[in-house]
Amino acid sequence: MDASTFTTQGFALFPKVLGEAECESLASRLAAVAPDSAGTRGLLSQPWCQALAAGLRRHPSLAPLLPGDFAAVQCTYFEKSASRNWLVPVHQDLSIPVAARVEHPGLSGWSEKEGALHVQPPVELLRQLVALRLHIDACGIEDGPLRVVPSSHLQGRMDEQAAAKARHSQTEVICTLGRGGVMAMRPLLLHASSKSSGSSRRRVLHFLFGPRILPLGLQWQQAV
Repeated sequence: MDASTFTTQGFALFPKVLGEAECESLASRLAAVAPDSAGTRGLLSQPWCQALAAGLRRHPSLAPLLPGDFAAVQCTYFEKSASRNWLVPVHQDLSIPVAARVEHPGLSGWSEKEGALHVQPPVELLRQLVALRLHIDACGIEDGPLRVVPSSHLQGRMDEQAAAKARHSQTEVICTLGRGGVMAMRPLLLHASSKSSGSSRRRVLHFLFGPRILPLGLQWQQAV
């Protein structure tokens, strides 16, 4: 898969972006900052996480997906295993972390997650965003991988009825990856995941990238 596939399909898979040693180092860091946790949204404050984001941005396979004025604005850690297991129904990622509340009719869904303010911005901004999901562990069919509806991001923000129609009119793709692989996706892409049915761990670092300058007076909570 490549940048052209990403544009039309809304996702692309890139194997072996990081090597075994790099994944082991990240696993040790995660054990220190998020012990006994199924995940956290606040890792981008960590210097090592900022360096990792910069490395992903420079990677020759991933750089074509990220415009030059884009910054890393969030890193969320997910760990799915036999003891920390969940399913996620089909949805789009519609919220972004911002520094302060702005009153504007184009902004909705204000919420607070782990102490960070989030809002649903206009769809024109959501269309631009890029997520990079770095797999610290191999993610096979039994490990609760993402399932996506190809090209569904092209339909913009969807209500529940439109999402159901899109899901049933298009065959889902199950996105498995080896250790150190990266899945790039548009947050507007319809995606879901099942519970893990195996005994292994599925640890993922989900980076969100977006333009440094936001519309409507918004500012990112953090941009590196």
